[in-house]
Amino acid sequence: MTSHDRAPETTPPAVYTGEGDAWLPDTLSRGPWDPRAQHGGAPAALLAYVAEQQAPGPGWQLARLTLELVKPVPVAPLVTRTQSQASRATVRVGIDLLAGDTVVARAHALLLKTNPLTLPSHLPAGDAPRELLPRPEDCSQRLRIPGLPDGTSFHQTAVESRLAQGDISQPGAGAAWFRLAVPMVRGVATSPAMRAAAAADFGNGLSWVLPPTDFLFSNADLSLNLFRVPEGEWIGLRASTEIHGGGAGLTVSHLYDTRGLIGLATQTLVVRERAAA
Repeated sequence: MTSHDRAPETTPPAVYTGEGDAWLPDTLSRGPWDPRAQHGGAPAALLAYVAEQQAPGPGWQLARLTLELVKPVPVAPLVTRTQSQASRATVRVGIDLLAGDTVVARAHALLLKTNPLTLPSHLPAGDAPRELLPRPEDCSQRLRIPGLPDGTSFHQTAVESRLAQGDISQPGAGAAWFRLAVPMVRGVATSPAMRAAAAADFGNGLSWVLPPTDFLFSNADLSLNLFRVPEGEWIGLRASTEIHGGGAGLTVSHLYDTRGLIGLATQTLVVRERAAA
């Protein structure tokens, strides 16, 4: 076989390709509202990765990530600028995500030094269920939010989803499992925190209360708190949304892995009526 007979080499897809502080998003990063803008889960996972790179060594975990979506994050070349401050037990990280000279997102992250503890066998439980059931292997229905377009995108192509609770064709609370189908950053192993950040942004779609055909309810931010390091590929969300007449809303999501509860996420929603066709 000559070199001319060989099949062309193909590179597996990834949501981002990075070089230093520069990032090139793939069309896999696209969101549901505008094909030129990214789904919030994509930059959330990217900035979780950038934050984790500021750990001074092994034995640190991402405990909090707050992401301000200042403008729609374009499917276009991006740059990160990072500042960090470390102590014996914490690393605090600030990250700006820029398109050209414009800040399109800003993140604040908190890394904690891992500190294994011996805890009492019975601790008081919060209001959220300690497990999300059924487990992903017992779910089969894909999450398809009514009114959202088809095509290559983060929510339809880069992420595999399985509905666990609720009826996605009807408004109200719901629960689902999410698993990344492609790497977030080319050539980089996707960390548990990156998986959690990518999934956390799905809460407002999972628990929609207004028809997407008539309203936009995009989130202006995402705040994620992780109680422990997630295990396995699947991240579960149990989400509910509140919207009132002033144009603002709030989605609260409890996060799970197949072992149990791992964290909490909130999203502030900007609610607008769609323009008449």
